[in-house]
Amino acid sequence: MTNRTIILSIVALAAAAACNDDKVSSAEWKITDDEIKIETYAGGELGTTFNTTASAYEDASPAVSEAGMDDEFNYGEYFFERTYNTSTKPFNGLGPAYVRASCIDCHPGYGYGKRVTSYKANEYGNGYLLVVYNKATEAYVGSVAGMPQTKANGPFKAPIDESKITIDWLEYTDEWGNKFDDGETYSLIYPEVTIPLDAFYGGKVLATDQTELAEGEYGVKLESTIGIYGTGLLDAISDDDLLAQYQLEEKYGVNLNPAYYANGQWVSMYSNSKQGDGTKVARRFTYALSRGKVQDGPGANAIWNITNVTRSDRRYHYLNLSGDYYAKTSSQDPEVQAVFYDYFPKDQFEELTGVEYTGDVETDIYNYLTSTNLPVEMTDENYADFMIWHRGLAVPAARDLDDETVQKGRYLFREIGCAHCHKPSWTTGDDDAYDPNLFFVNGQKTIDGKVKKLPKYPNQTIWPYTDMIQHKLHMVNDIRTGWCRTTPLWGRGLSPLCAGHSDRLHDRRARNVIEAIMWHGSSESDARSSVEAFRALDKEDRDAIVKFINAI
Repeated sequence: MTNRTIILSIVALAAAAACNDDKVSSAEWKITDDEIKIETYAGGELGTTFNTTASAYEDASPAVSEAGMDDEFNYGEYFFERTYNTSTKPFNGLGPAYVRASCIDCHPGYGYGKRVTSYKANEYGNGYLLVVYNKATEAYVGSVAGMPQTKANGPFKAPIDESKITIDWLEYTDEWGNKFDDGETYSLIYPEVTIPLDAFYGGKVLATDQTELAEGEYGVKLESTIGIYGTGLLDAISDDDLLAQYQLEEKYGVNLNPAYYANGQWVSMYSNSKQGDGTKVARRFTYALSRGKVQDGPGANAIWNITNVTRSDRRYHYLNLSGDYYAKTSSQDPEVQAVFYDYFPKDQFEELTGVEYTGDVETDIYNYLTSTNLPVEMTDENYADFMIWHRGLAVPAARDLDDETVQKGRYLFREIGCAHCHKPSWTTGDDDAYDPNLFFVNGQKTIDGKVKKLPKYPNQTIWPYTDMIQHKLHMVNDIRTGWCRTTPLWGRGLSPLCAGHSDRLHDRRARNVIEAIMWHGSSESDARSSVEAFRALDKEDRDAIVKFINAI
């Protein structure tokens, strides 16, 4: 146990005991009208919407309207909501293989993906991305994409046959028997995912070094999509402030991922040397912290690889993670060869594929699938509007902060240590909207003489309730590597209304807030002391914390 854990355990348990023996007066947890006003603006004055209806996640931030970007925002929204196809501009793509036919399928109501019991890529709300990894190394396998595809368009075949994917939800009993000391019970479940070898195209799973993996040597886990509202605000936090947070947590002995940070400095930063110039920026997005900035982050990446839509700076397909396995397998598939020229006839071949026709079907298939000169499907103007929309989404205001139970829950949330990882607030920096992809320069793009500017959020006090750092919860069948970035809590209380579900955690194993909290309770978890303190509270105080979490 680290010094920090010992300190937090003492503080948290003392606070819980104080609450239970009625020694904590309302004067200690009540907040002023000024504090209510400040925190109600969860996204600051430039990033908050006061919409509390089912469309609360969809609103443009005040920064968009103040900069006169409403038309671009609204047009960019189409590219998130519309279903893509193989031929109708400007929503064409989906070839040769794809993950989803639209963004909103993964982000129901613009929110987080929901828990499902079977894997169907076209099921609305299924935000699951399959994580196929080498059990010996925990690295992604190389023969499918990092976000594996289960759909394809003729003449091609899906890298994974989704009809053979099995998701079993298993019951779990924790060390407390899924019961609080006062008798209240809760339920815990977790997913086990299996994909047999014959579900993979070509019947093989290859490690990144191209060695074959047998069944049992590769594993499959689930990670669901996060809410996309407010990502522009998180992007506006400065790298210096992110580093300072790591240094603060290191000072208190917090367990930090040594692959990314050690001894006061970054060990690994994000960069893009393919489209960009390799400039390094702090990691901040995805559970795995695999992305650094929104402009080259999950959304900018997803509009290309989830729907496999090419654009001027990415004129190539998103296929397997390493090597050319999919291209070779497809080019040698007699069934693909038999109909390939029906889709790519000789007289249109170069126009459709961007490569020269040879007449040798195996060569032509391979050249098309590995081409880096594919026709552009999404124009620069459309992509710029999409990113104005993406960066311009507001955060719903916090609600009911004048409610005494919510205020008590707010106090207890901090006292039992939850706020150490779910850091309540940040102040954004100057916000230069840097793009590692270099599509945008200084937060803008000039297209045919017209300047497209990204919305910015300088010097805003925001309340995302995340420290933007990875921690370990040591859950059964945990996330790959065990390291998971603290998920922002802002706006989550509106998920039942906006997204149609209350599911939480990276694989949506928690169906409500209580389950989410109790999944933090492993004996090895970085949040163990907070869960022990939560359990020491009476039901009224536990419910107050839940009400507070749903209010922010």
